[in-house]
Amino acid sequence: MTIAREEIFGPVLAVMTFKTEEEALHIANDTQYGLQASLFTDDLATAHRMARALRAGTVSVNCYAEGDISTPFGGFKQSGFFSRDNSLWANRQYTELKSIWMQM
Repeated sequence: MTIAREEIFGPVLAVMTFKTEEEALHIANDTQYGLQASLFTDDLATAHRMARALRAGTVSVNCYAEGDISTPFGGFKQSGFFSRDNSLWANRQYTELKSIWMQM
């Protein structure tokens, strides 16, 4: 479905069923995009395992949030601008490193 494979902005809810964690991860990660993901569970071990495995720049567990100014924000794959906004990581998008060696 388009809604599951493209980056759609706005208040949208897609409900899909799955039988195993592996199937859920396959569905969630089977896209070119990875800006944000949310998961809901009452099991802390599941929350940690799934959050690590989801290929998204921000993963919210039992909530929806982008963090705050102190946390990096940006996506994986084709989401975002291949950098991070907010936090100390934001400086990298405004700098270009160069080394110059001279012998005088």
